[in-house]
Amino acid sequence: MAKTLEYNATLVEREDITPQLAVFRIRPDEPIAGEGPWFIPGQYMVIGLNNEAVPELGSVRRPMSIASAPERRDLIEFYIRYVEHAESDNPLTHLLWTIKPGDRIYARTKPTGKFTLADTCGEDDPRLKVMVAAGTGLAPFLSIARSRAIREPERSQADLALIHGVSYSADLGYVDEIQGLVDRTGLHYLPTVSRASRDPNGWTGHPGRAESFFLPEELGALERSVGLDPGGLVPSKVQILICGLQGTIGATITRLLGRGFIPDNRRLRRALEIPEELPASIFYEAYDTTPPIDVKDEALIASLKAELHAALTAQGQQTAS
Repeated sequence: MAKTLEYNATLVEREDITPQLAVFRIRPDEPIAGEGPWFIPGQYMVIGLNNEAVPELGSVRRPMSIASAPERRDLIEFYIRYVEHAESDNPLTHLLWTIKPGDRIYARTKPTGKFTLADTCGEDDPRLKVMVAAGTGLAPFLSIARSRAIREPERSQADLALIHGVSYSADLGYVDEIQGLVDRTGLHYLPTVSRASRDPNGWTGHPGRAESFFLPEELGALERSVGLDPGGLVPSKVQILICGLQGTIGATITRLLGRGFIPDNRRLRRALEIPEELPASIFYEAYDTTPPIDVKDEALIASLKAELHAALTAQGQQTAS
């Protein structure tokens, strides 16, 4: 018989933003001990369900970024999209979409992960942190901004710029809450809709995917919108954090290499011959271990390497021979 999970939490609230996008708030059976933050914003947890409709498939567990602030102990929040064309025969989201408040669920209440400010650019780094979210990649960044607002409500968050890319404007989850943070803390918020011409709500804001902000013709407007001088989107003033689709991660990195931004990923660094001593300035979270840039594409890597090293030379940084 297929192995099943022992449920240890309850779905308390479910908020359906669209038919394929929802917020799930769960409460563990065992109260979270202690006081203050119980995880680091940017971390994830594993949740799971048993396939009761097809028991022979057993159970499924998946890591999910936590959207709630670590100061909140009553509920744990997840921002999840239904995976329509799943690669697995037993996709978690297909099971999640069948449950309702009051139903039971498995949650491993031991958050983990290094996609945090402390483990990437540094909690106290004064540079602007541009947070690039594709769809539900918003979750870790929302946790970061929420936690800051709780811990230090008077603190400016003008050092955070949140780019959120979605297909349609209805997919812009948490938009009212984020706008409130913009008004209260100075957080920069740049939503964008990739299918703007077909948007049922008549989107009139920025059109395009999240990574479109880094196209050469868009960089000037981006710099102005986040308070940078022309040409100011460089590693000495900015760090980049990306969460979401592999395409968004890969395109953001490739478009910023010419500005001298250095990816944190070791395989990419080796392929681009980046000296060990040069610090990273692009960090990303992805559950797919495949690099977002094809390191086996020799022509592509040669072009990107030349572009990056020319930028590093222009900025006075040491490059590999």
